[in-house]
Amino acid sequence: MVSGDAARLQQVIWNLLSNAIKFTPNGGQVNIWLDRVGNEAEITVRDTGKGIRSDFLPHIFESFRQEDASTTRRYGGLGLGLAIVRQLVEAHGGTITADSPGEGKGATFTVRLPLLNVEPESIQIEEECDREVNFSGLRVLIVDDEPDASELLTVMLTQYGAEVMSVSSAAQVLANLESFQPDVLVSDIGMPDVDGYSLIEQIRALPAEKGGQVPAIALTAYAREEDYQRAIASGYQCHITKPFNLEELLKAVMTLVRANLNYPIQYESEN
Repeated sequence: MVSGDAARLQQVIWNLLSNAIKFTPNGGQVNIWLDRVGNEAEITVRDTGKGIRSDFLPHIFESFRQEDASTTRRYGGLGLGLAIVRQLVEAHGGTITADSPGEGKGATFTVRLPLLNVEPESIQIEEECDREVNFSGLRVLIVDDEPDASELLTVMLTQYGAEVMSVSSAAQVLANLESFQPDVLVSDIGMPDVDGYSLIEQIRALPAEKGGQVPAIALTAYAREEDYQRAIASGYQCHITKPFNLEELLKAVMTLVRANLNYPIQYESEN
């Protein structure tokens, strides 16, 4: 027995199995098994498929990292699935590792979770100030037309207690802005039909009671100085480039809610 969110743990296993099947050709084999190792449950997913290059193994769980462009074109996605898996596993106090003998030789993913009858160690997110953020009660509206990107952000922010609504278009943002009343908007820039620049301009034209003054973060792959300047000029208060790290995003959210709403962000000292 382990303690956790059943739906999220199912998501971890589903993602690992889906990857194994996707990258294993016809006639290959995928195995999954469960063992007890000391005070942990160990789940192993092993396949005989495409394998992973040794130089890419250290980066396999990083956000927006893809082994090669041809794989991306063939299989689709942003390379966020394993980053989401890692976030979920670590949120449950566990660990995940990957191993592969090389290209064409298959891959093995191992998840370890603390057993319920074992006193878990205190899991702390490593931050410069060594303090834990609590976003309980904070509402965040995310807009990104890539489902993987939205899912990763949702996992990251709900992990700290935020209430998150995720939508895939500017039209959906405008339809939900007044009713959801977010404390922070996190928006992609490169979206079809209405991009992030046009979206924030439309929002800023609204009265405050309809969400016109919501603090906003542009989260985008457009990383040039002129992209930053355009985002700020359009109405965003913050511009974060992809790939991003969790600490950077948390700091941006904290800065905005404090500066604009005086939201009482709480910290819990490790001491």
